[in-house]
Amino acid sequence: MVKDGADLHVERWRDHWVLDKGFDDEVEAMTVRVWTIHKRFRAATKEAAAKVGLQDFEYQTLHALMIRDTPGRASPGELAQELGVSNAGVTGRLDSMEKKGWVKRMPGVDDRRRVEVEATREGLRLWREAMELRGSVEDEVATALTKQELVTLNKLLKKMTLQIEARNAEG
Repeated sequence: MVKDGADLHVERWRDHWVLDKGFDDEVEAMTVRVWTIHKRFRAATKEAAAKVGLQDFEYQTLHALMIRDTPGRASPGELAQELGVSNAGVTGRLDSMEKKGWVKRMPGVDDRRRVEVEATREGLRLWREAMELRGSVEDEVATALTKQELVTLNKLLKKMTLQIEARNAEG
């Protein structure tokens, strides 16, 4: 059987003298493989954003706007929380993106004192184009599996993410 980078990693580190306790081969291999896939998808996202003329943070901001319950619209505070950046950081992003015509600020629908951010048609166009490029890489990686294998993988990954989400909810 052909070895991948995770197999080589496990072989290299298994029983290495610098490890006091060692590790479980299967857990270590799973971690390396998930990390490898994550890095590939992260690189594909950056490449897609650059190809359409967006910086990574601009793509991330548009993405956070578009995947909401109210697609394309949010308060700056909501965006800051979802992106994990400060309010000042979001303000800087929005200032530059507004100048480029990708987002616009407007009074809130329910409360005119509140400011909301909305993606413009051009911002939406760029986001969709980047999403299509990014999606083609995701589809390509998924072709390594049959449809049934992909269903099984998703069931297993869901079990893991539900455990993470439950622990995060606990505090």
